[in-house]
Amino acid sequence: MIKLENVSFKYKNSDNILNNLNFEVKDGEIVAIVGKNGSGKSTIGKLISGIIKLKEGNIFIDDVNIKDDIKSVRNKIGIVFQNPENQIIFNNIYEELSFSLKGLEKEKIEERIDDSLKKVDMSEFKDSDLYSLSLGQKQRIMISEVLAKKPKYIIFDEPTAMIDSKGKEIIYNIIKDLKKEGYTIICITNVADEILIADRTLILDDGKIAHEIKKDELIEKSNILKQFDIKEPVILEILRKLKENGIDLKSKDFTVDELIENLKGKLKNEKHN
Repeated sequence: MIKLENVSFKYKNSDNILNNLNFEVKDGEIVAIVGKNGSGKSTIGKLISGIIKLKEGNIFIDDVNIKDDIKSVRNKIGIVFQNPENQIIFNNIYEELSFSLKGLEKEKIEERIDDSLKKVDMSEFKDSDLYSLSLGQKQRIMISEVLAKKPKYIIFDEPTAMIDSKGKEIIYNIIKDLKKEGYTIICITNVADEILIADRTLILDDGKIAHEIKKDELIEKSNILKQFDIKEPVILEILRKLKENGIDLKSKDFTVDELIENLKGKLKNEKHN
């Protein structure tokens, strides 16, 4: 579990970005954190992962306060940033992944690299040049680099903001698969569709959590997203309008395929009745 208690933060010569922030992320959850640009979303990710130092308040990772043992906390948390090209150190993919595993036996390194590349469907590129890949493929390699370290928690900081629609869908599916494997995930985003893969969405405003929306409340509370200038996912808009017109479809995954199947089932039932 990740727990933030009374966390406040400001950069030098600025007002507070975070103000007495409190929330929890339970084991096995995907939690999306959304908010306007400059609201402090990325700062939360950097504080939790130990990239920037926490001064006010407390952050607990599995009951360990990061102020007391930042090293063990860093070993439990991986973070994937918006631009994969800013994270690349080596040209060669194998060298890139093995660098982060220094100190392990060669057999362990090989095992972890193979496993992490398999999770992002990039095994065939193990010995390729990173700069020959598309931006979406580079991001998948950066995800595999995080996975190779075997963290318990993964923070995705706007992971698809620079990637085309096909690449976005691949990464959404990777995140959903990681949840099935037991990873706990924080997705910092303003991309509408990324809200759909989360169990809960936290709306950040004025340095605090202004609203929490559970996945099964998204249709009912989609108007709250609009209040904070967060674009409503298209599929939510469709489901909401259908409901307003008397067609109430239960949706679990909020995918187009699921929507079509539900509509087929609804029409079939009505035909028989």
